[in-house]
Amino acid sequence: MLFFSADALGTLLTSAVSTHSSLRLGRAIHAKIIRTLHQNELPAFLTNHLINMYSKLDRVDSAQLVLSQTPAAARSVVTWTSLISGFVQNGHFNAALLHFSNMRRVDNIPPNDFTFPCLFKASTALKVPFLGQQFHALAVKLQLISDVFVGCSAFDMYAKTNLIEDACKVFDKMPHRNIATWNAYICNAVLSGKPKDAISKFIELLHGGKEPPNSITFCAMFNACADCGSLKLGQQLHGYAIRYGFEGDVAVLNGLVDFYGKCKEVKFSEMVFDEIKVRNVVSWCSMVAVYEQNYMGEKACDLFVDAMRGNIEPTGFLISSVLSACAGLAGLEFGRAVHGVAVKACIERDVFVGSALVDMYGKCGSIDDCEVAFYEMPERNLITWNALIGGYAHQGHADMALELFEEMTSGSSMVMPNYVTFVCVLTACSRGGMVKKGMDIFYSMRGKYGIEPGAEHYACVVDMLGRAGLVVRSYEFIKNMPIRPTISVWGALLAACKVHRKPELGKIAAENLFELDPMDSGNHVVLSNMFAAAGRWEEANRVRTEMKDVGIKKGVGYSWISVKNSVHIFQAKDTSHERNFEIQAMLNKLKKDMKAAGYVPDTDVALYDLEEEEKESEVWYHSEKLALAFGLVALPPGVPLRITKNLRVCVDCHSAIKFISGIVGREIIVRDNSRFHCFKDNQCTCSDYW
Repeated sequence: MLFFSADALGTLLTSAVSTHSSLRLGRAIHAKIIRTLHQNELPAFLTNHLINMYSKLDRVDSAQLVLSQTPAAARSVVTWTSLISGFVQNGHFNAALLHFSNMRRVDNIPPNDFTFPCLFKASTALKVPFLGQQFHALAVKLQLISDVFVGCSAFDMYAKTNLIEDACKVFDKMPHRNIATWNAYICNAVLSGKPKDAISKFIELLHGGKEPPNSITFCAMFNACADCGSLKLGQQLHGYAIRYGFEGDVAVLNGLVDFYGKCKEVKFSEMVFDEIKVRNVVSWCSMVAVYEQNYMGEKACDLFVDAMRGNIEPTGFLISSVLSACAGLAGLEFGRAVHGVAVKACIERDVFVGSALVDMYGKCGSIDDCEVAFYEMPERNLITWNALIGGYAHQGHADMALELFEEMTSGSSMVMPNYVTFVCVLTACSRGGMVKKGMDIFYSMRGKYGIEPGAEHYACVVDMLGRAGLVVRSYEFIKNMPIRPTISVWGALLAACKVHRKPELGKIAAENLFELDPMDSGNHVVLSNMFAAAGRWEEANRVRTEMKDVGIKKGVGYSWISVKNSVHIFQAKDTSHERNFEIQAMLNKLKKDMKAAGYVPDTDVALYDLEEEEKESEVWYHSEKLALAFGLVALPPGVPLRITKNLRVCVDCHSAIKFISGIVGREIIVRDNSRFHCFKDNQCTCSDYW
């Protein structure tokens, strides 16, 4: 039989926690201890090891049982701190503070320099700074506040509980600051939205010269530079990282990938990513997030596939990022595949992954899947609620969006709405033509919820009034705004003027847009089209001539459809597709069937002064009709067609697709740059109100 000394058993217990995180191994060693020694013969350090093991492995009952069986005389500050530390580590903050109380009240044992950091962390997590202040006072009384770890923990507590003045006092009075202290200051400044404070403190650290920065310092500083939008400063910091020997440190390189991505320098992010010799899951997450944040969804999805092929663990952040990319692309099928990966990894119920799923299905036009993802979540946060409300809004289900908003803000749910919530709700009111309800909600923002309306909310109200035909009232609302009207506000008015044929007001809106964003071709095109629809061809041509004179090029309209994991893109009058012959044949067949069903082309959307027959041909070959015809050719009967367009769907195409949905007996979902249109049986979910 093997014999183990008490020291060896203690070492094995430490290994069970730090190396293996194995409860089974720890219990086996505990059993060996019981067989070898009687309870009253246990050395104090073995008891401490046992309590440390059970508490760190989140077996609180076992840890407390060992403590209760330990004679009072054998319990020391190490015993109690082992218990408190394990409880804090596993999130049992109230219980940790209760044990500290028992340590002081029952055993009359004062805390040491290892106890105080645990206490400060618990009071920070519980958001009770007055407790942290009491611990600070006790640390001063016991003359431990000058200890660098105790002082750093006290500073961190004050900073994270927003007692900034007290935090600064603690920092300034510290006799010695190690790099952890400087990092705490820099990190908290970044988290508090004060990146310039972080930068100035980093410069002070460098000038001091006593403590060199480490990888944590550089990662925090790259975040500070990104928050400031300072590419040049971040590049200088990149040079410092190389100078201090961190050019191969994976954490620093991950921070650089993220920094360059947030500064819109995707090529630099790619270069740094390619330089990482041994990538960890954070490396892949960072690069996928860079692509997603810079509207490069296809690259994000491709990189995710590479990560899965490389057996990278699909974490919540990685899944959430690629789901956001799918939402931006309206890539429903790929999004469903990612959902399957999340289910396989058992993280689909993570609140962030779940919220991303709700958002993805909503933005991909699958409201049923969106609802299922929402109601299957065991825990929901504000982002989850906003995602479903937004999904309802974009698909024209205004009543359902408002009903969910009521459920969210009352009853057992009682989640306080935020800025984004009201954008979603006002959008729903706009799409549903609910002017009175929308105005009531808008005016409740400040009075009932204490949220100051922003440019997006004012744009929603202008859009809501304009869509309802109250164009003059919409213009008066803009003139009375307390903030300067933005591009989105004037853009909403211009769109309303186009729909309701108010060219004079439209000209005012367009002139303001030309001043705010002179190089945006879309505003010029809308104004030109508005004049063309009114038969004012001379003015329409003048706008287009002015565009050419100042070098503004019209943005090209595209529509695309995904078939068998391939994306097929079309422009107006496009004949380049390899199956063009079949597409044209399908268009001709649809044209005959539609005319027999009563379809009359809306030639007002034709952009040129042409004969009526030429106008009909002009509107018939719009990109969304070509994509639809290809979908009918390429996809089996009964399969829903999902088309995405980068511009707003025109009136004629909207009318045509309603007819086609009844003729072919299919559901057709079109996502334009404004909203979803779900066509079925000659009807659209927008009720012709978009």
